Amino acid sequence: MLAMLFGLFVGATPGLTATMAVALIVPISFYMPNPTTGLAMILGVSFTAIFAGDIPAIYLRIPGTPASAATTLDGHAMALQGRAGYALALDLACSCIGGLIGVLLLIFLAPQLARFALGFSNFEYFWLGVLGLSLSAAVSSGSTARGLLAAGFGMLLSTVGIDVVSGTPRFTFGRSDLMMGVGFIPVMIGLFGLSEVLRNVRHRAALSAPSIRTESRLAVRECLRTLRRRFRTVLRGSLVGTFTGALPGAGADIAAWAAYGLEQKISKDPQQFGQGVDDGVIAPASAHNGAVAGAWIPALVFGIPGDSVTAIVIGAMLMYDLKPGPLIFEQSGGQVQNIFAIALITQFLLLPCGYLGIKTFGAILRLPRNLILTAVVVFSVVGAFALRSSLFDVYVMVAFGVVGFYLESQRVPVAPLILGLILGPMVEENLRTGLIKTGGSFGPFLTRPISLVLWLLLVASFAGPWIARRLRRTAPSSSDSPTA
Repeated sequence: MLAMLFGLFVGATPGLTATMAVALIVPISFYMPNPTTGLAMILGVSFTAIFAGDIPAIYLRIPGTPASAATTLDGHAMALQGRAGYALALDLACSCIGGLIGVLLLIFLAPQLARFALGFSNFEYFWLGVLGLSLSAAVSSGSTARGLLAAGFGMLLSTVGIDVVSGTPRFTFGRSDLMMGVGFIPVMIGLFGLSEVLRNVRHRAALSAPSIRTESRLAVRECLRTLRRRFRTVLRGSLVGTFTGALPGAGADIAAWAAYGLEQKISKDPQQFGQGVDDGVIAPASAHNGAVAGAWIPALVFGIPGDSVTAIVIGAMLMYDLKPGPLIFEQSGGQVQNIFAIALITQFLLLPCGYLGIKTFGAILRLPRNLILTAVVVFSVVGAFALRSSLFDVYVMVAFGVVGFYLESQRVPVAPLILGLILGPMVEENLRTGLIKTGGSFGPFLTRPISLVLWLLLVASFAGPWIARRLRRTAPSSSDSPTA
């Protein structure tokens, strides 16, 4: 519960992210008596922070997290119409339902996929890692080329430290601090926490947060009536969110926009979207919490993070001596069942926590932003230092805060960089081990059935959009035909 309250604080603070909330809570979770307690804190923070980002999105038209951007369109329009309480109640209920559906799909699909994944070898895992990196680059904001650049930079960082095959130091420059590689948590805190502070400091006018004039009462009964009428919309948003979240690198923000776009396309009156329609709040709210659960599917089954949050989770699980992958259901089955149970309980606890957050942050969001950013800097330094009690990690955090600020100013997404840092060792180890097995031959990487499917998917993910654009350009428009 305390971790969920912390998730509310970070998620409802404009500009901060659920990823940062998880990154800050992980060092604290290491001091818990057992892994279940630590994972409960991480799960509670991730689900709550994603929802909490919708609070300032509806109140102020400022998304608290990137996943809340889609909610600003119709949610804030409802607030301008004096229906902020109704919009927030609808958002909270749909977030709980979406998360619940996502967790149920996780429980039933993950073990089945794990049985299939037992047939994977080094060749398949290599392509799986490359596919995850490529998809994260392709679906990230900005151009695909910039996403690939960020992923490549992350992979370069992953080579610092002890060689995964030979065991010799690489790129350490004689520093013992780099023998274990670049610290993952300090990099995360710097990229997602300190860089946000730098962006706000750059614009002095942004240091004064806008105030909230009124705080509306939650319209619970009207919300329940709407849910009965629009349950198909809730179900569609939850399914879109879960399956989008299961794509490596997609994340809750892409899931929310995908669900919003789907509802707009199938709507009988799409022009009303953005004017305060119910479906414009229901779809993204159901999708982003469903995506949080969906991202755990590839994380548990394949050891590949579905988003930057589960990337941190995988790092935490490894430190708890839990090894994500198809064997986790056999080697740590009891722990996996604990994760499932905690995820289900979190969805029900989200109702009282969300209600408290809506009421509380209506007042907190009136505070000047410079006070909030000062607290972020303090949490960032403490979080980076607490992991290994090392000042070097604090320097790494500061350095990557500057790097993240520069990359985003150049519209280079940082999520692929994080996935490159996480998946780099997996890609390198499986590539080199596979080549050792085959005596340097790439044949099995290309001819084994599952490997063949994976690299064809990789080609399709890049060539498909280009072919579709070419076909649209060459196809004659109906307006040019004689019958038109």
